[in-house]
Formats: sequence, C-alpha cells, structure tokens
Amino acid sequence: MGKSVLLNVRAFAVGLDLTSVSNKIELTTEVEEKPTTNYGSDGYTEVAGGLASAEIAGEGQWEAGDPAKVDDVTWAQLGGVGPWSISANNSAAVGSLAYFTRAMRADYTLLGEVGEVAPWTSTAKSSWPLVRGQFAHPPGTARTATGTGTALQLGAVAARKRVYASLHVLSVAGTTPSLTARVESAADSAFTAPTIRATFAAATEAGGQAVRTDGTAITDTWWRLAWTITGTGPSFLFAAALGIG
Repeated sequence: MGKSVLLNVRAFAVGLDLTSVSNKIELTTEVEEKPTTNYGSDGYTEVAGGLASAEIAGEGQWEAGDPAKVDDVTWAQLGGVGPWSISANNSAAVGSLAYFTRAMRADYTLLGEVGEVAPWTSTAKSSWPLVRGQFAHPPGTARTATGTGTALQLGAVAARKRVYASLHVLSVAGTTPSLTARVESAADSAFTAPTIRATFAAATEAGGQAVRTDGTAITDTWWRLAWTITGTGPSFLFAAALGIG
C-alpha cells in the first residue's frame, strides 16, 4: 500500500458501524519506558519496555433516537469492553489490512456550538493487544445460511503468540435467528482438514465479541472464519478480522 489520502476508513465499534457518522479516527499504541540506567551505561540513559497500551479516538456527526444510532449505542457501551476494528482506507474488503483490539469505551463528548453540525467525540482504551491483521468477512455481505469465509494465509503461530479475532454483528433479521461464528485453521488453502481454534458465543442481536487462541504453537498457516446460522428466515450483516499478536 502506497501513500494515500484518507477517504474510506471503516470503523466498527462492537455492534456499530461508525463509518457514516465519523470523519476522524486515530489509533495510538505505545510501550512504557522503564529506566534501567546504571553505572555501566557509559553516561547514557538506558530504558526497557514495560506495559504496552493502545487507544482509539474518533469523532463525527451526532445522531440519536434509534438503537443503531451513534448516541444510543455509545451510551450503552460506555464503561463496557468490546471489539474495535479499523480499516486502513480500504473498505474492509476481505484480506485487506485491519487494526483491531478489545477495548473499553472510556469517554464520550457530544454537542457543541449553535449553528454547527452536532458533533460527538469518544475514545476507547485497550484491554488486549492492538493487532495488525486482515479482515476476514466484509460488512456488506448478508449471510442467511451456514458457510465459510475466504482462506487467509496469516502464517504459523509461535509458542506464546495467539491468533486474535473480532466479530461485529451489525444487523439481524428473521425469527429466532442465531449466528455462531468460529475461527478455523488448516495446513492448506483448500482446508482439507480444518481445525476449530476458537468459537464465538451465539449471537442473536447486534453486538460484538473478541476471542483468541490459548498461546500454544500452531503450525497451520491458513485461517478463515466459518459460521453456523439457524432460525426462520435469518439474515446477518457482520464484519470480522483475524490476526496474530
């Protein structure tokens, strides 16, 4: 990806697609500096890395009065922890770059000066690592039946590393609809012998979840999202991302 003008950043906060009501999204990640300077440091400061953290800050146009509006959802999320996934100016297409984490909605500022478009600003602070991965399911494709997603070659997972996954259920329709998504791996792109590595809880309404593997080494290099859908006339719109961290 070369230089680009930010025109099409996608932002998903738990079960809310912020894209059409946001005009600024910023990601920040840092590692604490811990001083280790000693008499053998030759007169220079020495530091070691401490705790890492990440923050997502966003702002945009305020809307309210519906369970899917930014104000309603933000009030419900305030103080809660859930997945946040951000695209890198790429429409959240499958295989495109994604940054995601599990974060707490930390604050919310709304409204402003007379005559201006009503604004909102908010930040979320990480509870899990900020992962650099790929989108595994596009937000605009409705799913009405059990299926599998596109194979992604994320690579093998070293010991003490994990595969992280975010799921954003954006809309649900039907009678008693249920979506149970899972993360699968395989040694080949055809998924001849897939292994389930993590499973999300069954989703019956808009919302978000994040899961991760247990930290053991995995030699499979191919990964995908798969899902089971039940109900009468079910239909789900959802976005998902996978990455190793």
